[in-house]
Amino acid sequence: MRHIFPLPEQDEEYLNARGYPWETVIENSVMRLVIHDFPVPSGYNYEKVSLNLRIGNNYPDEQIDMVYFYPHLARQDGKPIGAISSDCFDGKDWQRWSRHRTPANPWRPGIDCIATHLYLVEDWLAREFRRRP
Repeated sequence: MRHIFPLPEQDEEYLNARGYPWETVIENSVMRLVIHDFPVPSGYNYEKVSLNLRIGNNYPDEQIDMVYFYPHLARQDGKPIGAISSDCFDGKDWQRWSRHRTPANPWRPGIDCIATHLYLVEDWLAREFRRRP
């Protein structure tokens, strides 16, 4: 696993406690956290995927936004997933899910972190089936 840049200690402890294989990678001056073997809820074409998060230069004061999956996720029922696009990174074609925090759920410096963002990712994956059952 590549660890090109360090994460805050609490983030590394969280990722290690969850047992995720993870890497930090820089490509074209963009820092990303790559998490492998991330569990996906039933209803998708894969049980586990890799995901990546763009980590800004001012993280953890700067929010994490969106999520990128590899390989691309699809619903097993064939219904489309909205607000997705492709993103090339690390020699792979990742699926970008354009999901964002809202004014009702803003990034809270000093509180929010990789763990809280991954909770949002888990909710986005589950919400896909609540919105369009």
